[in-house]
Amino acid sequence: MSAGLGSPGRLPASFTTPGTSSFTDFLTQVAPELLPGRRTLPAGMNADLAPHATTIVAISTNEGVVMAGDRRATMGNLIASRDIEKVHPADPYSLIGIAGTAGVGIELMRLFQVELQHYEKIEGAMLSLDGKANRLATMIRQNLGAAMQGLAVIPLFAGFDLDAKTPGKVGRIFSFDIAGGLYEEHGGYDAIGSGSLFAKSSLKKRYKQGLGIAEAAQLAVEALFDAADDDTATGGPDVIRKIFPVVMTATAEGTQRLTDDETAAMAQTVIAARALQPGA
Repeated sequence: MSAGLGSPGRLPASFTTPGTSSFTDFLTQVAPELLPGRRTLPAGMNADLAPHATTIVAISTNEGVVMAGDRRATMGNLIASRDIEKVHPADPYSLIGIAGTAGVGIELMRLFQVELQHYEKIEGAMLSLDGKANRLATMIRQNLGAAMQGLAVIPLFAGFDLDAKTPGKVGRIFSFDIAGGLYEEHGGYDAIGSGSLFAKSSLKKRYKQGLGIAEAAQLAVEALFDAADDDTATGGPDVIRKIFPVVMTATAEGTQRLTDDETAAMAQTVIAARALQPGA
């Protein structure tokens, strides 16, 4: 008999009884120990025990949104990973990027993906973009105990709003705090992670209304380059190892990841421009 099964080959009643459309709530009832924020942690601060991920930027356009993330994860003053991927599709029309404790963040991101799939299968309809952001805020709030011990995760969420009333307002960006506070960014761009200050300073000078997806993607790569120039935890383009930022888009056609060749070309454009004017 398999563990957790009532009889050979049969699932427990909790798996077959109609209930909540939230997979997170289902886990809370059936197996709360599987939730990232419900695990027992050793006493004290644990921030230096796991790799940390930074930096993520998001830009809204008339066609949707662009989200990009560098590839570095750090443990204190050490580089834990040079090619971690921090930007992923949440569902066919939205994107999620993570900063903070990498392992917890990746697990939270995967749980969020299942949460959205579960809702759609149970309800037969996709959550609104606001609904998705609220679900993510609830999941972050459930990780507050771990966050207070140094294992914080701060995501950046953005997507194409299928319910938008204004054509030019289809791309929306949401940020969060460690307590699950939810904030929509109306300025057209946002960034999280240790390099966010420098990335947002770069975007503040270059962003303008009416950007196309291609322009926004180039701007996102440039903002990450600026962040890496001043923040040691943010990785710049690695032309030797051919490691470049992850850049994704969410438009009416769905989510799409730019190819390595495309991001490499954008990175080389930035590098060439900075070679002519290093102090820019």
